[in-house]
Amino acid sequence: MGFTIGGSRVREIRPGSRRRGRTTACTAVAECTGLWGWDVAPGARAMAGRCSCGDADCPAPGAHPLEFVPEVPAGATLDEVAKAWAEVPGASALLPAGRTFDVLEVSETAGRRALVRLERMGVPLGPVSATPTGRAQFFVAPGAARELPHLLYRMGWDDAELDLRCLGAGHYVTAPPSDHAGLGSSRWLRPPALGSGEAPPQARLLLGTLAYICHRSTAP
Repeated sequence: MGFTIGGSRVREIRPGSRRRGRTTACTAVAECTGLWGWDVAPGARAMAGRCSCGDADCPAPGAHPLEFVPEVPAGATLDEVAKAWAEVPGASALLPAGRTFDVLEVSETAGRRALVRLERMGVPLGPVSATPTGRAQFFVAPGAARELPHLLYRMGWDDAELDLRCLGAGHYVTAPPSDHAGLGSSRWLRPPALGSGEAPPQARLLLGTLAYICHRSTAP
């Protein structure tokens, strides 16, 4: 049994083998490139607080792309991903924001509450991931980071202290199930799906609810 990504057949492999671990990582990256149209940057690893990039003073151990390794472009097949990852075994998979998506980030507690409310309201949603640092990341259409101050102003949230930020160009998010900064695996709260993974919703559709939940979460 198996399935196909980008023209390459993926065979199911029994749990417990090293081959399965390597195949799982490559399959996850190939889903990002082949199904959702995302570029993927091989990322550094962190162990015991030290980064595999070799910089003893690295400000973001295990949470940044490897500068000497090219990105795997959107559209890459499983075979192409496997060839690229063979050069950097164990690398994390990082997704560059500001291209096909931006990310609205809040605390995981607030994110879970907002996700339930948004789903009940029937609001179109894109993927939502969670990091081991307790953050929820809502994928939205690119351009949100640039528009965020204006959107918050229009919605009346510009003067509120909100635990909410938007990640755009120059930022990277860890693609589940990759390790995030040596702290554990990122995971999907709402996995990508056809129609939403490659075309996430406009930030304005989610922002009001996210801002309200964040405000309620911090209110005395």
